[in-house]
Amino acid sequence: MSREIIRTESAPAPVGPYNQAIAASGRLIFVAGQIPLSPTTGDIVGTDVATQTEQAIVNLKAILEAGGATLADVAKTTVFLKDMNDFAAMNAVYANHFEAAIAPARACVEVSRLPKDVLVEIECIAVV
Repeated sequence: MSREIIRTESAPAPVGPYNQAIAASGRLIFVAGQIPLSPTTGDIVGTDVATQTEQAIVNLKAILEAGGATLADVAKTTVFLKDMNDFAAMNAVYANHFEAAIAPARACVEVSRLPKDVLVEIECIAVV
């Protein structure tokens, strides 16, 4: 895989653990949006956005590993939040999994509703 971080001072700096852009080449893995479901019980994990973000990322990691990738191979994520007021709490958990210097590009949007009425959903694209 080839992965290059793109940064410019001609655009705003990131406001979290992500980069402005990633140039990548290789095999692409498109991971469907993951919500905070337990893979063993199918139940929603947690009632707060931090716990739910952690589980969504654990689910992403499991799928990536099944495809021969890790979070370090992720080039782009999209985070869907039920409430943008939860951004800081989500961002803190996200930062524990993605090192800011090499973090993927990211979009984060507030949505009116998510499956099973969870608080967060995260999808990603990895390159291996």
